[in-house]
Amino acid sequence: MANTYIIKGKNPLQGEVQISGSKNAALGIIAAAMVVDGPSVIENLPKIKDIKILLEICQELGAKIEWLSENSIRFDPTTVNTYQAISKKVSKIRGSYYLLGAFLGKYHKVSLLMPGGCDFGARPIDLHIKGFQALGGDELKDEDGVISIKAGRLRGAGVFLDTVSVGATINIMLAAVKAEGITVINNAAKEPHIVDVANFLNTMGANIRGAGTDVIKITGKPYLAANRSYTIIPDQIEAGTYMIMAAMTNGDLTCKNLIPKHMEPLTAKLIEMGAIVEEGADSIRVMLMPGEKLKAASFKTMPYPGFPTDLQPQTTALLTVANGTGRMIESVWENRFQYIKELQAMGANIVTSGRLAVVQGAELQGTTVFARDLRAGAAMVTAGLGAEGETIVTNVYAIERGYEDFVEKLLAVGADIREE
Repeated sequence: MANTYIIKGKNPLQGEVQISGSKNAALGIIAAAMVVDGPSVIENLPKIKDIKILLEICQELGAKIEWLSENSIRFDPTTVNTYQAISKKVSKIRGSYYLLGAFLGKYHKVSLLMPGGCDFGARPIDLHIKGFQALGGDELKDEDGVISIKAGRLRGAGVFLDTVSVGATINIMLAAVKAEGITVINNAAKEPHIVDVANFLNTMGANIRGAGTDVIKITGKPYLAANRSYTIIPDQIEAGTYMIMAAMTNGDLTCKNLIPKHMEPLTAKLIEMGAIVEEGADSIRVMLMPGEKLKAASFKTMPYPGFPTDLQPQTTALLTVANGTGRMIESVWENRFQYIKELQAMGANIVTSGRLAVVQGAELQGTTVFARDLRAGAAMVTAGLGAEGETIVTNVYAIERGYEDFVEKLLAVGADIREE
């Protein structure tokens, strides 16, 4: 297993890159596959560490998983023999918390070791619990990091989320698909992967309406027949990362197999900064002519359809080489600027105050930097691609949690990068 990436910068990325299936959608859909009452075929699964770990957890719980191709599985939950997901693997990824909603919906009880994931601030699950309690999850325990919830009966209810939460929206949806009656989630998150999880469940026989809006209505059904196949949407964050890298390197890169509408918040900003962006039916081409400089811009992360927090670190790296003064406001997580000292070590001129980063354009110089988390790691690679000299990125495990064939894809479009 590679521990570091070694990058020589200033090589324009040129050609085409295929975008893989959505990490965030896949995590929700695998948990949703545990709710249904028969096997399903899941296609366009990304080959990344988070997905591998979640599938291993499901297998340990009794699910049968057959690989049909590199990115396609047959998932059979009918052999699951427990409602307790308490192995150490569960704590390795944040997406494992979707098993709370899945098992509560299927068995009316669940025990789960609290999950991990990237560390950039508090990730309370109080909104998830509030939703479960509204549906009838009235017995709640939290002992030694294990959350246990029981419901004598699950009944549809109205749930208002105090803040927009992707995780809570999906988890409540998973619990509600088998609850008696109708559940209405108000102030629901609208991200594309929420729509994808709802579409998967509907394909398997659920009745969910309104996903992608702020009101989701779920009519519970006691039985979800499955026995169908479903293809996961493309990963908007992977696509955005490569679009940013194209601009960073004055490249000419076409991202294939994406949904252009999902990329609109980034596309608009890249055009504002001076990049040329051409949309196709399922592709986006990003160009910046050799010698041209980007112009600084101001960004504010927001829930979808706003600018995604998961593209914030990569975009901040891009701002470091733009002419003028750029601003990044992080409104989703309270502590997602931990990586900035790594960019500063490369010569970036960045000043932070709370959730604001002010970035003055400068020349980056290669050095050794640490991938603090998944998207911060992608930002370090982005910076390395645009820097003079050699950049060494350590802790690349964090990056490979969420990017399929990352080095291979970069090599294929002209990056000078190797693993050690």
